[in-house]
Amino acid sequence: MIRTDSARGRIALMVAHCAGMVDLVALPVWVGTLISRYRLDPQQAGLLATLFLVGAVLASVVLAPLFHRLPGRTVATLGFGLAGAGFFAVSRTADFGTMALLHALSGVAAGAALSVTHGTIARSANPHRLFAIVGMALGVFAIVFLGATPQVVASVGGPALFVVFAGVMGVATLVSLLAFPAPDAAPAGAGAGAGGGGQGGIPAAVWFGIAGIAGMGLVQSMTFSFLERVGADRGFGPQAVTGVLIALGFVNLFPAVLAALLEKRWAARTVLLVGPVLQALLVATIMNATAFVPYAVAASLFAAVMIFTHTFAFGLLARLDTSGRAMAATPAMVMIGAAIGPILGGTLVKAHGYGSLGLAALFIAALAVFCFSRIPAQTAVAPRQEALA
Repeated sequence: MIRTDSARGRIALMVAHCAGMVDLVALPVWVGTLISRYRLDPQQAGLLATLFLVGAVLASVVLAPLFHRLPGRTVATLGFGLAGAGFFAVSRTADFGTMALLHALSGVAAGAALSVTHGTIARSANPHRLFAIVGMALGVFAIVFLGATPQVVASVGGPALFVVFAGVMGVATLVSLLAFPAPDAAPAGAGAGAGGGGQGGIPAAVWFGIAGIAGMGLVQSMTFSFLERVGADRGFGPQAVTGVLIALGFVNLFPAVLAALLEKRWAARTVLLVGPVLQALLVATIMNATAFVPYAVAASLFAAVMIFTHTFAFGLLARLDTSGRAMAATPAMVMIGAAIGPILGGTLVKAHGYGSLGLAALFIAALAVFCFSRIPAQTAVAPRQEALA
C-alpha cells in the first residue's frame, strides 16, 4: 500500500493537484483563447469556463460525504482519464453547444478526481505541510504552462490549448494509476473535530470557513479570467502581458513555501482575515490601472494571495474536521465561487467595463472576512496532533 508520506505518494498527489486545479493556472489563457481564437464574447467565454467549474463542484458535493468509502486510486484514475478525453474532444469541435457539454462533463470528471486527492491530503499527518507541498508543485506547473502554452496557441491555434489540457490530464491518469496513495487511518471520533458538531458532524466553524474560501475563489476566477484580456485591451502588448503571466508563475513558487515556514509563527485566523482584503485591493489595481507597472505588479502577486491564504485555511479546517470529508469538498468550496466567477466577470465586463470587477471584489471580500471572523480564535491554533490523540 502506498502511503501519503512516501515519495511516490507525494508525487502522485502533487501531479493530481496540478491537474485538478488547472483552472487556477489556466483561466487567463483559457478565457483569452476562447475570445481571441474562437471569437466568443466575454460572457460566452466565461460561461464555458463556468460550466467546467460547475461540473467540478457537483462532483465534489456528491462525493465528499462518501470519501471514506471511495477507492481513491480508482476514482482519481478514471476521473482524470475521462477529463482528458473530454478536453481532447473539445479540441475537435468549434460548435458552442458541443463545447459547453464537453466542458461540463470534463469538470465532473476532474472534480471527482480532485475530491479524493484533497480528502487524501487532509487525512495525512500534517495536512498544512502536505497542502503546501502540492501548492509548490502548482507553482512550478504554472511557470511551465504560462510560459509555453500562449506561444503554442499563437503558433498552432486555439484547439492546441485543449490538447494541452488533455495531455495534463493524461499524465495525471497514468501517475494516479501507478502511485496514488491510500489515506491515513482516520482518528477515533473523526467528524466531531475541534469545533464540536457531534459524532459524524462537521463543526459549524468549518462551514463558515468553506463560505469564506468560496468567496475568495469567486474573486480569484472572476478576475483571473480577464487578467490577460484587460492587459491586451489597455494596449500593453501581447509580449508584455505574456511576460506578466510568466512572472505570476514564478511568484507562485513562493506562497506555499512561505505558508509552510510560517505555519507555527502566524495565526491561521489572522491570515484568513487579511487575505480577502489584500486580494480585493489587488483586483482594484489590476482592473483600473492605466499604466503597465501597477498592472504588472498587482497581476504578478494576485494568485499568490489565494494560494497562501488557502494553505492556512486547508490546514485549519482539516484540524477542525479530522474525518477528511470537509476537505474532500475542497473542489466544491473553491470552485463553487470559481464557477460563478467567469460568467459573472464576463457579464460585468460586458455591461459595465473592467472597473466593475474591482467594486465587486471589495463587496465579496467584506462577506469573506465576516465568514472567517466566525471561526473562534482559540480553535485556529489548536494542533492537529491533539485531535489525533
